[in-house]
Amino acid sequence: MNDLTSPKLVLRVEGLMVLLMAILIYRELGASWWMFALLFLMPDVSMLGYFSGAALGAVTYNAVHTYAFPIILFAGSLLIERSGWMAIAMIWAAHIGFDRVLGFGLKYPEAFRETHLGRV
Repeated sequence: MNDLTSPKLVLRVEGLMVLLMAILIYRELGASWWMFALLFLMPDVSMLGYFSGAALGAVTYNAVHTYAFPIILFAGSLLIERSGWMAIAMIWAAHIGFDRVLGFGLKYPEAFRETHLGRV
C-alpha cells in the first residue's frame, strides 16, 4: 500500500489539522494560554478507568477522546454565547488532535495498546 494513502497517515494528518484549527480558534477567543496549558492533558484522566479493567478503560477513554463531545460543547457554547466554554471545547479538541498526531487512537476493549490507529 502506498504510504500516502495509508489510513493511519490520513488520520494523523486529520489530527494535525484539528489541532491547528483548535489552537487558531482558541487564539481568536482570546482565552488564557495558562488555562490551555493547565487543561491540555485533562482528558487523559479518563485513563483511570483502566484501573477497573481494559473494557471499562476503553469505554471511559473513548468517551473522552472522540471529537463528538467537544463539538457539542462548542456548538452549545456558541449558541448561548459562552466564550469560556468554547475555549474549553477547543482545548479538548486540540488534545484529541494531538493524540491522533502521535498515533494514539480510540481503544479496543482487549487492551490499552490496541487502537483504531494500530498497536501503540
